[in-house]
Amino acid sequence: MKIDGKSMRTIWVAEDGRTVEVIDQTRLPFEFGVLQLRSVEDAAVAIERMVVRGAPLIGATAAYGVALAMADDPSTGNLAAACERLIGTRPTAVNLRWAIDRMRMHLGNCSPEERGKAAYARAGEICNEDVEINASIGRNGLGIIRGIAAEKAQGEPVNILTHCNAGWLATVDWGTATSPVYMAHDEGTKVHVWVDETRPRNQGASLTAYELGHHGVPHTVIPDNTGGHLMQHGKVDLVITGTDRTTASGDVCNKIGTYLKALAAKDNGVPFYVALPSPTIDFTLFDGVAEIPIEQRSGDEVAKMTGVSEDGSIQTVNIVSKGSPVANYAFDVTPARLVSGLITEAGICEASQAGIAALFPDRQ
Repeated sequence: MKIDGKSMRTIWVAEDGRTVEVIDQTRLPFEFGVLQLRSVEDAAVAIERMVVRGAPLIGATAAYGVALAMADDPSTGNLAAACERLIGTRPTAVNLRWAIDRMRMHLGNCSPEERGKAAYARAGEICNEDVEINASIGRNGLGIIRGIAAEKAQGEPVNILTHCNAGWLATVDWGTATSPVYMAHDEGTKVHVWVDETRPRNQGASLTAYELGHHGVPHTVIPDNTGGHLMQHGKVDLVITGTDRTTASGDVCNKIGTYLKALAAKDNGVPFYVALPSPTIDFTLFDGVAEIPIEQRSGDEVAKMTGVSEDGSIQTVNIVSKGSPVANYAFDVTPARLVSGLITEAGICEASQAGIAALFPDRQ
């Protein structure tokens, strides 16, 4: 995708062939910056601090974290230690475990002398695969937007609501929920995106709006509680979200507040789709509410807010009454019965065990 007309990915290897560079998303949208990762600890901290975030990008960063570890010490013991450090960084996103397992299995078949080069090559393959998967998600979801556009009055855009950031900043490129949107926009289909601000970290306002704006996609940022009102008044044609983990039965775990949007969509007859790469499907789980671990993050994310003051400086202020306890559940689970369909790289399917199995029979 593009930043000020320049095509970029979210993660890449620097010119020295060893250092890994990522867009520092904690500085967006106020300033664009790049962070250099030189060790497995750097990669782990980048994931924990949400310098990188979004299930696919977390997986890609973890893969390069293993590569950085192998560049320092390619021993079998260090491989195990690196994987253990990275797997504990974020408990909810299944892509993290998927990427680490792929790295561990591949490098386990290599001699220590081969592991450094092999690790970087495999991490690069994981990144390239993510780009291709997300492009396929875009092509498969594009038909849904085209179908709605065909029924609209001439000149009227397709109004799409999204929650949190499932754009290219959450992946290596293209994004998941935004991939069909970008493809529709690029081909000339008129679209407009309602961007949930997505408290508490405001990833919709700071990241989704940032990337849509830089790509030229019409959009409007709205408070999280506005979506239901817009649906009631016929101003939302389609909801597309991403997911951090989806069960084999179609339950979807995504940023907190997604469940409420799905309920509102169901009540108002608005299609609710989830765009996801197959590595986000956890084929070992079947009951999302009971089985998916929900990350609880620091209360500071709720009690404090960061913005730009009138003098242009970036400041963080308290917004919660001093002494009040704060709960910060990062995700919720939307039951499969509320999901109109899953948009994957292999096609669109019903959010059910049978629907998923039909697209991915070899993964059962």
